[in-house]
Amino acid sequence: MEQEQRWIRRIQRRGSRRDADALVRKYYDEIFAYAFRQVHDRETAFDLTQEIFISVLRSLCTYDPGRAAFRTWLYRSATNKIIDFRRRSVPPAVPLDGLQLPNEQDFAAQIEQKSVLEAIERYVSGLDPGTQQVFRLRLYGEYTFPEIAQLLGLPEAAVKSRYYRLMQTLRKEFHDAY
Repeated sequence: MEQEQRWIRRIQRRGSRRDADALVRKYYDEIFAYAFRQVHDRETAFDLTQEIFISVLRSLCTYDPGRAAFRTWLYRSATNKIIDFRRRSVPPAVPLDGLQLPNEQDFAAQIEQKSVLEAIERYVSGLDPGTQQVFRLRLYGEYTFPEIAQLLGLPEAAVKSRYYRLMQTLRKEFHDAY
């Protein structure tokens, strides 16, 4: 962490390319995996990861270590870039009423199906950014509720409420589609 903070200070003060490269290398694979789990396409994930790091390095002057750990700030930026990408590339939310679902009983097994996951992504991409952030950080970033609350500056109860309300809506939408 100390090394990371030194890199950040040198980037902020002197625009150090060497330190920027070190910072990107430290988090590149992790952010690529986070993007890939959401877009399911290597090239798109590479492009998104590049966009994320360009944006992060450009806005690094606004990073305040007193407000959040760098990793937390990085994931927040990554999540926002992915939401922007989904907004640009996915049509507005569509009702899931006409969707044909497999006859499996277990909801978790249903969302593993690619077509169902794509429908969920389309649906979630049409929701407000706050709900999308909670969904993406929880499912794709594998953050805990307390971590998401800290990351977004929200009470943990609010984060849980958004997440469970969305899960309930998705279950209802998929149940009604039977």
